[in-house]
Amino acid sequence: MSSDTKAARSPGELIVGYFKDFGVLKETRREYWGIQIVNFLDCTFYFAMLTIVSVFLSEDLGLDDKRAGYVVTLFTSATSLMLFVAGMCTDWLGIRKSLNISMVAMLGLRLAMVGVGLTPGLPHRGIIAAGLLLLMAPFMAGIQTLFQASCQRYTTKRSRSAGFNLWYLFMNLGAAAGGGLIDVIRLYWKLPHANTQIFTMGVITAGLSLVVGMTMVRSDQQLVSPDEPAATAKEDAKVEHKKPGQLFREVIREPALWRLLALIALILGVRAVYTYLYLLMPKYWLRTIGPEAAIGTLNMINPIGIVIGLILFIPITNRFNVFNMLVYGAMVSSLALFPMAVPWQMYGMDIAQAHYLMAILCMIIVTIGEVVWSPKLNEYTAAIAPKGQEGTYLGLSMLPWFLAKTVVSFLSGHMLARWAPESVSVNGQSVPLQQAMLNGQVDYWHSPAALWLLLGGYALGGCILTLVFKNWLTRGAHWQLNRT
Repeated sequence: MSSDTKAARSPGELIVGYFKDFGVLKETRREYWGIQIVNFLDCTFYFAMLTIVSVFLSEDLGLDDKRAGYVVTLFTSATSLMLFVAGMCTDWLGIRKSLNISMVAMLGLRLAMVGVGLTPGLPHRGIIAAGLLLLMAPFMAGIQTLFQASCQRYTTKRSRSAGFNLWYLFMNLGAAAGGGLIDVIRLYWKLPHANTQIFTMGVITAGLSLVVGMTMVRSDQQLVSPDEPAATAKEDAKVEHKKPGQLFREVIREPALWRLLALIALILGVRAVYTYLYLLMPKYWLRTIGPEAAIGTLNMINPIGIVIGLILFIPITNRFNVFNMLVYGAMVSSLALFPMAVPWQMYGMDIAQAHYLMAILCMIIVTIGEVVWSPKLNEYTAAIAPKGQEGTYLGLSMLPWFLAKTVVSFLSGHMLARWAPESVSVNGQSVPLQQAMLNGQVDYWHSPAALWLLLGGYALGGCILTLVFKNWLTRGAHWQLNRT
């Protein structure tokens, strides 16, 4: 079918075709489905942990906002640094060994974190928790890269696009489940040490993931379709396990890599928006809405919206140029912060209702942008990855996520202390933030609204610069290779 014929198809026909495309996944082996089960289980804990970790460090371990931010920085920085190495190790060890090693380690480390949370008399609990998070970092990075590498390894050329879409869908289903479980544990069951119980959930998901990995992921061979030419199939099935040092020397010589890294730097402010959902907003919501704020449910809006978007919008956006969708989708995500920059009194509601509305508007807008731009970055990165280096290159596609978390987590405590503290000083007395806002005792530039205005402006500015440097970023027509 020609490109003109494809472009002439209606949105309804594209959606029907999108569902039909998933039918090609029947030719995948059990390894692919085993990885997707692990993907769902691990993302359920991972996103729940991201949402609650700063609150856990403050409420359970007694760290203030700044020190909690530093601990999260240690974790995210270590994960960022390990991400590139983890991808090379995944290519070297193979997916099966990498999965089993990572899950055994995570099982033990999460269990140790539960022990720290349930032992109030343990000395230096904050330091111990920081150490455990640091030890989790390389295995967390390894898990992220092997998920994407497996989509390349355990699908054929014909089923690869559907395989990546389904991976992204399972990831977001896990994120939604993690958000819901937070509120079930904190607000519905009202379990003692509720924040610690999130790590208990992580022990359970790691154990289940280890069982699934050992029983369903048995091979590291590249899957090829039976109807591919014999020579092509033989070539595709080859997987050369190069050592990390050799891979590093080869990768850094690629000009396309440096254009990709430049693009990542420009859209870092947009990627940071998604870190605010986990590192800033939980405490912000608890302090402006109140201690009963449904922080897990609010964070469910994004992954649920992504699942819907995967079904409805991706077939339509595939009709357009990858670079344009990447930039304009990122712009939409940057605009998501501006509803929260409006003073809450202008919504004509009480403070809790106004901030719930702000949160919902933010989540809807950021989700629309993510559906458009985020899969395009993954698709492009996978397309340029040489055979046997999928983990290395796909690890780079996760770099903006972890790099943004590193920067934001380091500054998060300072930003909260400056614009959204637990309490403010009024005439020498400590007043809860919500009460001070109700009494009109917090001016705009010291309120949370100013924070979101500054962060939104930074994200939007990076998108504008990306358009300015479009010709250089698209040199070599690498982006056009993915145009449909």
